[in-house]
Amino acid sequence: MNEKNLTIIEHIDEFRKRLIIIVVFFVIAVLGSFFLAKPLIQFLQYDGEMQNITLNAFNVIDPIMIYLKVIIFIAVVLCSPLLMYQLWAFISPGLHESERRATLHYIPYAFLLMVGGIAFAYSVLLPYVMKFMMNLSVDLGIQQTIGINEYFTFLFQLTIPFAIVFQLPIVLLFLTRLGILNPTTLVNIRKYAYFGLFVVAAFITPPDLISHLFVTVPLFALYEISIIISRFGYRKYLKAEQQRQIDDAQGK
Repeated sequence: MNEKNLTIIEHIDEFRKRLIIIVVFFVIAVLGSFFLAKPLIQFLQYDGEMQNITLNAFNVIDPIMIYLKVIIFIAVVLCSPLLMYQLWAFISPGLHESERRATLHYIPYAFLLMVGGIAFAYSVLLPYVMKFMMNLSVDLGIQQTIGINEYFTFLFQLTIPFAIVFQLPIVLLFLTRLGILNPTTLVNIRKYAYFGLFVVAAFITPPDLISHLFVTVPLFALYEISIIISRFGYRKYLKAEQQRQIDDAQGK
């Protein structure tokens, strides 16, 4: 049976099998994360700006809630390459052989970009935001008492969006490699893309100009890098299309 001509029921069954694989590996990653969560929590509590800040538990269950959040976060990061691979494997039957090979190679880079986004948010943006908020509290005569649950929630809200946004080059490369987009289109819609990224930056940063610029400028740079990378992907797409037409003409 040709994998490209699967019925809807067969597609659903294929999706179910891949979902089961993801769930099984996620459970395994959760079990492994139990041993990584405590060192990571302790590191985040005393690293950088947090050295001089005391985190408080305002609720009896706050410690276990933090523990569970960090475990799930670690498990998701560990499982993300598998999740990407299963997504690729699900859609790959609809791709040509050259497209399958090319897009499979994107998975390690997507993972590295995700980790890079988290690292950027944590090492560049978070220290500035914490210092800005502490200084603002002093200026306003406010004594801040920070809850550990609130701090970790804020930390995840700041880092997770960057893990997603930093996938932009891979997403655009993937779309140009399939011929859905082309570099000319990306250049033509640049001003609209900039506006969209500007709005995204406003949602994921505190309401001050400096932190907004900290986010907006790297996002604009990511878009420009995406345009450059997409040119290579689109050239490969055109070459594959030419070869496909030759093969069709020869009756292969």
